[in-house]
Amino acid sequence: MRDPFPPPAFLVRATQPLSHALSLRTLPLHMHEILPTFCIYHFVNTYLSPRLSTYLFPATYPKLPPRTKVSWNAHVVSMVQSCFINTAALWVIFADKERAGWNASQRVWGYTGATGMIQAFSTGYFLWDLMTGVLDFDVHGWGMVTHAVSALAVSGLGYRPFVNYYGLNFILYELSTPFLNIHWFMDKLSMTGSTPQFINGIILISTFGTSRLVWGTYQSVRMYQDVWLALNTPGGDLPVPPWLALAYLASTTLLSFLNLYWFARMIKTIKNRFKTPAEGRLGEKKKKEL
Repeated sequence: MRDPFPPPAFLVRATQPLSHALSLRTLPLHMHEILPTFCIYHFVNTYLSPRLSTYLFPATYPKLPPRTKVSWNAHVVSMVQSCFINTAALWVIFADKERAGWNASQRVWGYTGATGMIQAFSTGYFLWDLMTGVLDFDVHGWGMVTHAVSALAVSGLGYRPFVNYYGLNFILYELSTPFLNIHWFMDKLSMTGSTPQFINGIILISTFGTSRLVWGTYQSVRMYQDVWLALNTPGGDLPVPPWLALAYLASTTLLSFLNLYWFARMIKTIKNRFKTPAEGRLGEKKKKEL
């Protein structure tokens, strides 16, 4: 399946030295999608979110502390990105018949323009994510920076090309992200403990556990199997270099551990949101006794 947005020739030529230096052969074919995606998210974060949030929530957003406004704007970008990338990824997964017919070797080395396009949209976002995580490190912390580095490595290595098939499947981690953002916004809009937040919390836990832990673990195991097979295939034009397999698998494994950590924190947070008054008093009494 072809990329519906053909790359301009001048940008392909300009990107080729970088792609040769990094051995990312398909990168020049998608730089025209990476750069605009990065710029769009920067525009949403810096200009659109502050103005739109002030207009929609005049009693809340202008009164937020500066650090909270930084987080608010980042959540707006995350909401836009997750809704867009989920829709685009699902479209390619169901529409790309060439990708659907790949065998184990093709799942490791295969490439289509459409899969590269989705990788580009993700790469542009994670570049922005890394930038804002570093610039506003005091707000976002190590968790966001570590996630951005790992996700950027997974997206970037896909341009060798390498396991683009699974890269697209891993994007479906983002199915839970809109509900995570909604939960965060409800806290800031004085809806903590409300019935809508409870319903959203159930959906959040369900989608997070299903997309990141169940689906993500299943795809990771399948990817490990295919990469191991390619790693142990002698000869051929495209054997898997051990460093490449290790770098990619280390990044995806780190993301899996982060998902487990966040899932545990999420359950604890949501549980605390909906403690009954009696449970809260009992907890405080036990703390005092200790």
